[in-house]
Amino acid sequence: MATDHGADRVAGPGFGAMLGSHRRRARLTQDELAQRAGIGVRTVRDLERGRASRPQRTTVELLADALALTGADLRTFLLAARGQSTEAIPVPRYVRLPPAAELIGRDTDVADLDELLTTSGPHPRVVTLVGLAGVGKTALALTVCHRVVDAHPAGVAGIVITDGFATGDILGTVAAVFGVGRFEDLSARFGGTSGVLLIDAVERSPEAVAEALSKLLDRVPTLRCLATGRHPIGLAAERVWPLAPLVAPPESARTLAEVSDFPAVRLFLDRLTRVRREPVAADEVEPLATLVRRLGGLPMAIELAAAHGRVLTVPEILDRYGDRLLDLTGRPGDATVSLRDAVAASYRLLAPDEQYALRRLGLFRHRWSVSLAEQMIEPGAAGATDVVHVLDRLLELGLLNVRGSGVFRFRLLDVVRDHAAERAAAEGELAEGRLRHAEVLADLAESIAPQLAGAHLADAANRLDDMAGDLGAALAYAASEDPLTALRLAAALPRWWRFRGRDVTGRQWLRRLLDDPRTASADPAVRAWAKIGLAQLALRHGSASDEIGSATGALADFKRLGLVEGQLTAHTQLAALWMAEAGYDQARRHGLAALELARVTGRIRDMAVAENNLTWHEIRIGDLAAARERLIAVDRLGARCGEDRLRALARANLADVARLERDYDEAVRLGRQAVAELEDLGDPIHRPRMMGTIGLALAAAGRIEEAELVLAELSPPSDVRDGSAAAVEAAIAQATGDRKRAAESYARAADAYRGSQDPRDIVEALIGLAVTTTDPERRAAALTQIDELCRSGGITLLPYEKALLDREV
Repeated sequence: MATDHGADRVAGPGFGAMLGSHRRRARLTQDELAQRAGIGVRTVRDLERGRASRPQRTTVELLADALALTGADLRTFLLAARGQSTEAIPVPRYVRLPPAAELIGRDTDVADLDELLTTSGPHPRVVTLVGLAGVGKTALALTVCHRVVDAHPAGVAGIVITDGFATGDILGTVAAVFGVGRFEDLSARFGGTSGVLLIDAVERSPEAVAEALSKLLDRVPTLRCLATGRHPIGLAAERVWPLAPLVAPPESARTLAEVSDFPAVRLFLDRLTRVRREPVAADEVEPLATLVRRLGGLPMAIELAAAHGRVLTVPEILDRYGDRLLDLTGRPGDATVSLRDAVAASYRLLAPDEQYALRRLGLFRHRWSVSLAEQMIEPGAAGATDVVHVLDRLLELGLLNVRGSGVFRFRLLDVVRDHAAERAAAEGELAEGRLRHAEVLADLAESIAPQLAGAHLADAANRLDDMAGDLGAALAYAASEDPLTALRLAAALPRWWRFRGRDVTGRQWLRRLLDDPRTASADPAVRAWAKIGLAQLALRHGSASDEIGSATGALADFKRLGLVEGQLTAHTQLAALWMAEAGYDQARRHGLAALELARVTGRIRDMAVAENNLTWHEIRIGDLAAARERLIAVDRLGARCGEDRLRALARANLADVARLERDYDEAVRLGRQAVAELEDLGDPIHRPRMMGTIGLALAAAGRIEEAELVLAELSPPSDVRDGSAAAVEAAIAQATGDRKRAAESYARAADAYRGSQDPRDIVEALIGLAVTTTDPERRAAALTQIDELCRSGGITLLPYEKALLDREV
């Protein structure tokens, strides 16, 4: 058959895709392009679909003019329309890549991706940046592509996937951006050299992208691909790169310099300067850090919030949007989607059972563990699924953050959590989910509670600290809707509350729940532990008398239930309560009962606790040798059971014994050692008293400068009921001969000590007052009080104390 050299060639298979790509880039519909070119819309439609096999040259030129094509774009377009190869057309190093914006906080990602795309060794053919809309996938991809241009002779080019893209559309567009008319010409175009293809928004046509990319990788062995999407493509050669939000500052960062070290803040400040001239004021720093944390470091959310800085101050932005982040949107007419739409798009990618799991996990306020997630999702329930699969899927979609390697390392972005709560409410699951959340937190608290009284105290407290927000939310909700679960939760927390200085709050919760008639049917053991918790928390607030009855009732309950651990705790708390109420014989009786029960049941740690508590009674009667023996026993028993905190407390008490024995240098040595050990163990409760012991010993030893340093640390005292600072100030004044100042300070110390559980502190302060005052009436009053306290408390003065008073008399 003769060849008709004069006939038009069939348009290349890439021409329709190229035409569609140019049209979309020009933001024109098919109708608009047809009107601008002066041709029929059907012609445009048929050309893009590949149905028109012989486009007229005039038609092609009209289309090129309407699209404003020039230079290499125009030549490629004309050649592709005639079905000719365009491999001879010079192609720039990168094609169709918009300029990259300056990135903030992505240096590590850029460097690592650069290495992946330029290494000559084994490497993934496809790297997909996956994450929530607005996390910065496209910006990062563009930056990386510009950075790797020189390493790829075949060039770096990019395409954007739009809804409805078919495999042929993608292949044709890729051919076009690399400067050839047909997909089949790409292999020759690369000529064995490497190149990079950027594919943006793969989620818009995932199946077509997967098929097209498979063909491209087979056709061009030297091609590498960097893709972005809300989910992976699903290819065997793919390396998934979850992109996390920017790091936000912790609550400990307070100054502008401190918070500005974090990328999320730097991005907010950068965008804020675009809409207002004034720098961030001092009173805006804390709200700024809070806002950025609430935004979860999500770049799109940060930019949307900062844009409101044209009208609102930072605190006003936080007040207005802090509790409704999903309502953040761009200005009317902007192309930016809202946060709600962005999260919803990723939510729709989940299977129904995964959506259910996300709605449940969204009830956690902070970080959580795999185990807690499993309990919340309830794998055995209808509609639930394997928790590991769920977490992997959420990570894959960029909905979940993982920080560190600790147990509680998972956290949903705040905007994701808010959306999950909205969906749970829409599905009618919110109330049931909150009840389940409370049950899970009660189980957690009960499992940790036994570790709050031993060698693992600090670690156990830290675990509860990690869940503090969830514990509070669960308790508040369950107190109204499920008081039995609330009581279970509250009964497990008193030691943590006390350790963290939340005595008042904890006591209020326990009293409210025990008084609630709906908890009358609670497990008797739970109610007993709640009563003991009231006693534990009452001691530090001068309310011991209010809870002696509760603790006595709890002891009876524990005996009836046969719970040895409960009996030991009740005896110990009753000893402390009676001491606070000057019932020293009753206190000693409960202390001895605890020691005997611990010995009978072979509980080493409880024996150590009882010995330590009985030490005070030996000091009370002036038997310092017996006190020392008990403390040595505490150290020995503590070593046997690995109880470092008890050993540190024994050392602290030994320091006080050494001071009373007037071995001041030894008291200072032991005191400082105990302070360091307690700090290492994360125990802040005993520090003020221990520093007071050190300060008194230093002053008595004449080491005034060191004593003044201790006083500076104690003033003002951390607790107004702690007279340690006033006592040290008095001892320094006495040692330097300032009797007037000494007398006034001793009087303040005695007043501050009143209501404490150790009347011997008051006696010591009154002895100092009697010795230093020059007012006979004041001295007489002090001596009278000393006699009364010694008689009511069974206190025996030490020989040197008697000598001091006899000399004054």
